[in-house]
Amino acid sequence: MAMEPTVKVALGTASFAIFWVLAVFPAVPFLPIGRTAGSLLGAMLMVLFNVITADEAYAAVDLPILGLLFGTMVVSVYLERADMFRHLGRLLSWRSQGGKDLLVRTCVVSALASALFTNDTCCVVLTEFILKIARQNNLPPKPFLLALASSANIGSAATPIGNPQNLVIAVQSGISFGDFVFGILPATLVGVVVNAGMLLCLYWRELSDEKCVDVAHDDAVEVVEEDDVTSHRFTPATMSHPRGRGAGQIAPDAAGGCDAHCCCEPVKPDATANGGDATKVGIHQRRGGAVGAVVRKEEEEYNSVEEKEELAMEEWKNKLWKTCVYVITFGMLVALLLGLNMSWSAITAALALIVLDFKDARPCLEKVSYPLLLFFCGMFITVDGFNKTGIPSSFWEFMEPYARIDTPTGVVILALVILFLSNVASNVPTVLLLGARVAASAAAISPAAETNAWLLLAWVSTVAGNLSLLGSAANLIVCEQARRSRQFGYTLSFFSHLQFGFPATLVVTGIGLLLIKSN
Repeated sequence: MAMEPTVKVALGTASFAIFWVLAVFPAVPFLPIGRTAGSLLGAMLMVLFNVITADEAYAAVDLPILGLLFGTMVVSVYLERADMFRHLGRLLSWRSQGGKDLLVRTCVVSALASALFTNDTCCVVLTEFILKIARQNNLPPKPFLLALASSANIGSAATPIGNPQNLVIAVQSGISFGDFVFGILPATLVGVVVNAGMLLCLYWRELSDEKCVDVAHDDAVEVVEEDDVTSHRFTPATMSHPRGRGAGQIAPDAAGGCDAHCCCEPVKPDATANGGDATKVGIHQRRGGAVGAVVRKEEEEYNSVEEKEELAMEEWKNKLWKTCVYVITFGMLVALLLGLNMSWSAITAALALIVLDFKDARPCLEKVSYPLLLFFCGMFITVDGFNKTGIPSSFWEFMEPYARIDTPTGVVILALVILFLSNVASNVPTVLLLGARVAASAAAISPAAETNAWLLLAWVSTVAGNLSLLGSAANLIVCEQARRSRQFGYTLSFFSHLQFGFPATLVVTGIGLLLIKSN
């Protein structure tokens, strides 16, 4: 792709630089408008400076990714209401040996979930849960958030459905699901272990057992607060109570006569009036009142039994609803594994849960992170405008002769190029830009080399997301979800992520280059 005129290149680069600065430093003193507004500003400048047209800007928005994010956010809301996080918390804390053990379990669960549900879904579902379990066990949130984001990216490299760029590669390359998995799985397994080991080394003291409470028992960790999971529970029926009576009011049983089983002597109608035995009348009234109390007690017992039956029915309905939530979520997973459209599978599952709930969906929809969706819209437009300046393409044309896959040096150079572009222009645009070129260069060597080139592109572009906070959508999701959490909010800064992400990415990427191979 030829370079655009100098003015357009300069304006496009400036627009991208503004977006990048505001995304990295959302509260800069001269323009503290945040990441979402910063991405929209970068997109608007691309159009105003005529780097791209308005129609090209609309076309640059990746609706499938936005649909996938929206659908998974809604599904995650209903999974939380169905107590999935409570069960997951018990799984993570079961016979746990402290903070270090919890960190390793977080890495394993995150990697496995991201391979099956995509890394974005994994981060949407697990971020607040990780914050809760860290806070409630007196552990620092930072290493757990890094473990979640980094392991989600590494784990997502294992399958074609693990992330959007893998899906693009699977479609363009024609590699089967099995060949893709078995080609990258060894690198993924070793990468997760090495990543967890580096986290333990970096945060060993902060995760010491003296700083956390005992989490060995299931009941010690209450991952989800009661208020978070009662929104779907039914209100118990109100118990019926007898109406109160005045101090001198006689009970209907006493006023209306003696009970059939009463053994007292009959009272003459004129007994009191004619000076009869008033004591017998008093006894009769007291016994009649006692019988009324027995009747009221029987009524209360009947109401209590009726209430218990209603509560049991409501509890059964609640369990049935939760089961349906899990079944629908599992159905979404099966649809993804079968290769159905990812975004529509997630949206369909979300709408099925909304309909099944049979309530106003507004409270659940309000929990969707719409600022995050807008951030991605602006990012897509800004990155597309930067690509249209011709700078990324010219850079690849310069590096291509040195990045041939048939030599170790060429593989290393290719990996560095992918790492750089994935963090500057995002991994999905990098795959779209380099995929066909890398494959064509490798195909001239052999068919096996072409397959290896695709797998290498999938591995490096995915793991590259761990280098910086802007490297992948999963990182941004973790950062924004953690910052927006009302009870357990935590800000993961750009440099806090870079401190671990930079060395870990280089090490894990290098290990993968040695292990990736086609069948």
